[in-house]
Amino acid sequence: MSTQDKIEVFKTQLRGELIEPKHERYDEARTIYNDMINKKPALIARCSNVADVIACVNYAREQNLPTSILGGGHNGPGLGLIDDGLVIDLSEMKGTRIDPEARTVRADAGCTWGDVDHTTHAFGLATVSGIIATTGIGGLTLGGGHGYLSRKYGLTVDNLLEVDIVLADGRFVTVNKNQHPDLFWALRGGGGNFGVVTSFTYQLHPVKEVIAGPMFWPVEKAEKLMKWYRDWLPKAQDNVYAFFLVAEVPGPPFPPEIHGRKVCGLMWCILPSRREPENILDEARAVGEPLFEHVDPMPYPALQSMFDGLYPPGLQWYWKGDFVRELSDEAIAKHMENAIVPTPRSTMHLYPINGTVHEKSAEDTAWNYRDVNWSMVIAGVAEDPAEQDTITAWSREYWEATHPYSAGASYVNFMMEEGDDRIRATYGDNYERLQKVKAKYDPDNFFHINQNILPA
Repeated sequence: MSTQDKIEVFKTQLRGELIEPKHERYDEARTIYNDMINKKPALIARCSNVADVIACVNYAREQNLPTSILGGGHNGPGLGLIDDGLVIDLSEMKGTRIDPEARTVRADAGCTWGDVDHTTHAFGLATVSGIIATTGIGGLTLGGGHGYLSRKYGLTVDNLLEVDIVLADGRFVTVNKNQHPDLFWALRGGGGNFGVVTSFTYQLHPVKEVIAGPMFWPVEKAEKLMKWYRDWLPKAQDNVYAFFLVAEVPGPPFPPEIHGRKVCGLMWCILPSRREPENILDEARAVGEPLFEHVDPMPYPALQSMFDGLYPPGLQWYWKGDFVRELSDEAIAKHMENAIVPTPRSTMHLYPINGTVHEKSAEDTAWNYRDVNWSMVIAGVAEDPAEQDTITAWSREYWEATHPYSAGASYVNFMMEEGDDRIRATYGDNYERLQKVKAKYDPDNFFHINQNILPA
């Protein structure tokens, strides 16, 4: 049977669409969030259900076809796509089901966090996610997941209760603390190394309205603000979250008089508590009068989607990350040397991952770095492809300057294709345990288009 004949048979096994290079929507189907990525798959299977996913895994394994898994498409190095292989595209699988009494939500793997928030917010509930509502739930969750609610409710994986997954041999299994507990441990931070997760079940928390928004200061205040932030954050109540940033003020909705200003700032998310939020904000204002602030009560989904318009699909992205335990004066000096962003959307963020995140040990989940205080990302972002070299050079130089003051590893979702040493460092003492789980569930490393963990 010819290759094309096999493809025609494969098509009959799918409810969803199989897109080949000759298809009129091929270029659309291979376009993801980072427009710097230009990969050309042999086949893209837009799965409509679990049966489609099983058919894809079996076909790719039998045909020895390299395979990637595509959800929301926000992965920086574009690991949701593969040249000359099969893309298992989950983006059409968007069902959600909430249990308001148990405070849980089950979401199919094609959902974005905006989809999940839409379902849960009607009940005054939410779970831990990132800061862009268009991000897919799959990649963020499997990498560990942190966001506005992390100081109060931990990592996304700390709120993961169960997954359904298709394994490399085509089996479909449900995984939780009682069923395949070794795999459940590995999936909480180990990335897409172990199979195609088709649904996630999360614990929810009472989150309806938050007090949130940005405060900006002139970038010349960055050293003073960062030193205050360094000293303030460890003592802050866990219902208070603020990430530190350097950036350039974009256009609307910001006032015209500050468009284009280089700034440092804090992005707030305060959950209701007995302490007046204005008192907390006054502590930051005491550092110096903000150039701009807009911190107000808002629905949680409004905060989650606040950056969606600023960072739409189709931009050029290059990012680098590190975990950070302490911000020494020497480290802050290096930040100051690199804090002028090269393009209007480029930025550096320091995301807090202390508070409740520290309550679990490094062995409880595959996520190893439970003792750090921040997850840093340096994101070079541009509209014009001609600026790729500019944003890449800035991100790398900034990272090289600050990396010696880091914990030596990074959030796996903030890595480009940086090699095996960086992956091993990210998992630390958990790496060998992950290798054993990988050898049990994917001994031939079928799922290797990812930040790959080699089977033991």
